[in-house]
Amino acid sequence: MAFDIDKYTETSTKVAWQDLDFSVFRENPLPEGTLRSLRYMCDIEYHTVCYLRDMLVTPSHKDEDVTAFMTMWNREEFWHGEALAAVLAEHDVIVDFDELKATRLKLGWKDRLDPVKQSLLGNIVGSGFIAVHMVWGAANEWSAVAAYNRLADLEKHPVLAELLRRIAKQEARHVAFYATQARERLGKSKRAQVLARFALKNFWGPVGSGVMTDDEVKHVMGHLMGGPEGRKEAAKIDAHIAKMPGLDGLTIVQDALDARGIAA
Repeated sequence: MAFDIDKYTETSTKVAWQDLDFSVFRENPLPEGTLRSLRYMCDIEYHTVCYLRDMLVTPSHKDEDVTAFMTMWNREEFWHGEALAAVLAEHDVIVDFDELKATRLKLGWKDRLDPVKQSLLGNIVGSGFIAVHMVWGAANEWSAVAAYNRLADLEKHPVLAELLRRIAKQEARHVAFYATQARERLGKSKRAQVLARFALKNFWGPVGSGVMTDDEVKHVMGHLMGGPEGRKEAAKIDAHIAKMPGLDGLTIVQDALDARGIAA
């Protein structure tokens, strides 16, 4: 089924949470491990604009549908960050934008060179780059949907679970766009399939791993994808990716867990 980009842009809205009673977190606070994972998720949602920045210098920005989607996508991800920040604030965890900026500045020249590298890579690869961008985005969004739903299942806090599932529902629409685009573009080009397979196998990492410290990445991956049930979720993400044209057999999420010593 084709993704209706016009319908998506017309119906895009910020995630709602004002109807939820966040004061219950004062009476029934979340455990430290969950707050740590939420803070990670919040920070990464706010960093979406940096990912958008890097993509705007590649061939992707020349595609009308991709540009329209990414504009709405960036807006929705920002509001996901705002919603999670509101939950954290009820636990006296304040998300400070100067701190977020400092996190980015710690990356130094890597952050400054990323747009340059993306531009050069995009021009070298050409139109095949968009296919790689789309399947990479699909992998990240499948991971996001799984992470939000998994945390909702683990915590079983009625208010938190409702918020996380609302966010996951929006992330699922992001999946639909990326996956539709990726499937179509990969299906038309063997070269794009080879490029996508090489990029995912050799360079993909868990969402946020390029920004957050290894300790934080390991905590979130272990919290959400560790153990038998977590591994099942990881396997589901890999199965989605492996169904893409030319990507059969890839297990990038499970490989990332193994590389970080996350127990099954």
